[in-house]
Amino acid sequence: MDLTEGKIGKSLLLFSLPMILGNLLQQLYNVADTLIVGKLIGAAALAAVGSSYSLMVLLTSIILGFCIGSGVAFSQLFGAKRLDELKTSIFNAFFFILLITVLINIAAFLLLDSLIIWLHIPKESVCLTKEYLQVVFIGIPAIYFYNFFASILRSVGNTVVPLLFLAVSAVVNIVLDIVFIVCFEMGVSGAAWATVIAQVLSAVSMVIYFLIKSPELRPGKQHMRYHHKLLGFVIANSTLTAVQQSIMNFGILMVQGLVNSFGFFASAAFAAVVKIDAFAYMPAQDFGNAFSTFIAQNYGAGKPERIHKGVKIACAMSAVFCAVASICVCLFSRPLLLLFIEAEETEILRIGTQYLYIEGACYIGIGILFLLYGFYRGLGKSIMSIVLTVASLGTRVVLAYLLSSIPSVGMIGIWWAIPIGWLLADILGIWYYCLRRRTWFSVSLR
Repeated sequence: MDLTEGKIGKSLLLFSLPMILGNLLQQLYNVADTLIVGKLIGAAALAAVGSSYSLMVLLTSIILGFCIGSGVAFSQLFGAKRLDELKTSIFNAFFFILLITVLINIAAFLLLDSLIIWLHIPKESVCLTKEYLQVVFIGIPAIYFYNFFASILRSVGNTVVPLLFLAVSAVVNIVLDIVFIVCFEMGVSGAAWATVIAQVLSAVSMVIYFLIKSPELRPGKQHMRYHHKLLGFVIANSTLTAVQQSIMNFGILMVQGLVNSFGFFASAAFAAVVKIDAFAYMPAQDFGNAFSTFIAQNYGAGKPERIHKGVKIACAMSAVFCAVASICVCLFSRPLLLLFIEAEETEILRIGTQYLYIEGACYIGIGILFLLYGFYRGLGKSIMSIVLTVASLGTRVVLAYLLSSIPSVGMIGIWWAIPIGWLLADILGIWYYCLRRRTWFSVSLR
């Protein structure tokens, strides 16, 4: 899909919908684990899978950041119609990010015990967490292969194929969860193996599709060479995005550690609400990623007026996504929690409901923030995305630790710190946009 032509609202919607559906399906990997584990194994296993999820998000966010950032570079080259340079960039980026993935995977296995201690995992869940992570770490390379080739297809406007492969693997994940846990009684390791097998399936499918069905993007012999300038272009776009993603998820992991310090009930509740959160604001997050591709293609094509108009339309569309999500989460917080938690776990339900009432009402804040991330990333100004991430998460972490230490506030201070962090970052990002927008588009790739 060429996002430099046609009606902006329609193009953004058609481009983003498969991404939204695809990532909602991707969330099923961990949600299926959480739901089935919580119902069939118990609250200790639920806390283990929830803590594991936060750690895996941190580790894979670095890989995803490089894939997303390289996708921005690919989009800019595609928008500028520099196809030979696009293919050479794909070749160089593939090996660069693969090396980073291997290093992360090795470090994850070597530092497993230290990571578990750092996370303050409740003693009831330590053994189960280690058992789960030892298996899911095996799937890290598959996460790279799927997301790298998906980023190539998305950079040129193809969001449907990644969705189809994710749909198949999500179904496989859920079926294998039930088979391994119910039939073979493999416990949390069964849930982990189900996730890894599904990830490998989606990765292999994506690679085969790219090699067979995308000859116009596949590097030829003349493109398979080290190119200092193009690799530097990819690194400039992807490294800052990876840093931004890792900072964001490092802050989330610090909040996870703080929540775990409040005990087993808080840890189990947080494991459930994080999954609900992920589903609720995932459309806004993926819309922000789609918006980034729109910005990158139009920046490469030298169309500043289309970018300015797109900003207004994207804000309105994201606001609708977030409003619907907020209404649904606030109205159905308890039924949503009961998907993961048994009704007799009253304290876990109380904590989870309290979180969702506060967080759910404020999704508009993170919706705007995702658009700002996408906007600055699409212009190749990822340093501003890092600034916004530090502002948001710095505020969130500092306030969470300060407020939760006040006896009269306690754990609820952690929940309020999150939307306050979103708000401050939004104000900063909008102010900088208004200050600099007239000077950004005098130079493009053309």
